[in-house]
Amino acid sequence: MARGWESKSVEMQMEERQAPPVPHGNHRPGAAEDRQRELLEMTRRRLLVELDAATHPAHRAQKQKAIDHLDEQLAQLRQQQAG
Repeated sequence: MARGWESKSVEMQMEERQAPPVPHGNHRPGAAEDRQRELLEMTRRRLLVELDAATHPAHRAQKQKAIDHLDEQLAQLRQQQAG
């Protein structure tokens, strides 16, 4: 039984070597900026959910400050993409 598993492993390795290489990352102009914007927007959405659930005033203030900071970063990113 072990021999059967071993031969399948060898077959899989040979198939992987013959498969075309998978490109790493998106090299399109502006792809890095788009990814950065997406990350900032996802983080902002998560913080909005956390802000809604927060009950302690200091915790709410901390979340709001983080959201404001993300809004500034998003505005800067939009200016860079427009200009």
